[in-house]
Parts: sequence; C-alpha cells; structure tokens
Amino acid sequence: MLVVMVIDGLDVDEHSGERPNDIDRLLLRIADGDQGAFARLYDLLSPRMFGLILRVLVDRAQSEEVLQEVFLEIWQSASQFSPKKGQGRAWVLTITHRRAVDRVRSAQAGTDRDVRAGIRDIGVAYDVVAEDVELRLEGRRVVEALGQLPDNQREALTLAYYGGYSQREIAALTGAPLGTVKTRMRDGLSRLRTKMGVMA
Repeated sequence: MLVVMVIDGLDVDEHSGERPNDIDRLLLRIADGDQGAFARLYDLLSPRMFGLILRVLVDRAQSEEVLQEVFLEIWQSASQFSPKKGQGRAWVLTITHRRAVDRVRSAQAGTDRDVRAGIRDIGVAYDVVAEDVELRLEGRRVVEALGQLPDNQREALTLAYYGGYSQREIAALTGAPLGTVKTRMRDGLSRLRTKMGVMA
C-alpha cells in the first residue's frame, strides 16, 4: 500500500522520497542542461525503469543497455516534455517501455532476416555437396599417387601431411638423417606433382 505523507505542504512518496511534481521539475532542469537534476532523476527512477525493461526483455545485459539508451534519450529530448501534457514520470516510463519494445522488435526482425537468408541459401547446399565430392575425388587421386611412390618417400610425406610431424621429428621417428628426410620429401613431392599432372 502506497503511503503518502505531507512535508512542507507537499505530498511525498514515503518509499522513494519523491514528490509527485519532482520529476516534472527535474525534467525541466534537465532540458536546461542541469547534470545534477539528471543524476537525481536517475536515482529516483532507474530502479523502476530497469524493472519495467527487464519484464519486457528478460535478459539482464540487454536491459542494462536499454536503460542507458533511455537515459541518453531523456537527456537529449527533455526539452520536448511539457507538464501541461502529463506527468513527467509517465513521460519517462512511456519512453522506457517504447525502447524495450523496440529492442524486442529489432531482435525479432533480425531473427526473421536470418531465417529468410537461410531459406534463400538452401540452394547452396548442392554446391557444398559438389565441393565435398570434388575434395573426396581429389583425395583419392592423392592416395593413389602416394601409393606409386617409393616406400621411404611415401612414409616421409604421409608422416608430414597426415601425421603433422616436422622434418626433424620424421628423422627421429624413421632413424634417417635430417638431410635424407628433406631429400625424400622433395623428391616425393616432385613425383606426386608429375603423377597428378600439376605443374610446378
């Protein structure tokens, strides 16, 4: 239950210390560039505004972003507020709610765009399959060409390209000198290019 008491002849909300016309006055001072009034407005209304945004967005991080956007808008457009048209608190909360709803709509529009793009790009799946088939055929050709190399060249290339070993590691694994491993790999690659019809 809202408790209102009288201080200096003005009504004050016991929970927030806010007088009904305080927000109006603060907004008018903000319109004149009063940073202290802006800070006071923040102290008075930000918890209520954040609660409203959070109810709409649910996501806390996004709600914090929207709260910042709302206060920026208030700072920039306080001159548009007129006490004759309504209470300042209602004006602030209307902006707050509108911004939260805009964020939801924006997120939904982004999701809809992604879905439309995904549907439009379904045809690309064929290209992906074709590319996969091409790579597999190419891989088969490489395996066949490797099979035609001398054992020591095939071993060195297989360890390097399929095993991920360095030339020094291959030398240690095979017991061959490093210079020999380098020669085997160079000669093996040269033969592979020739067998696959690749120009050096």
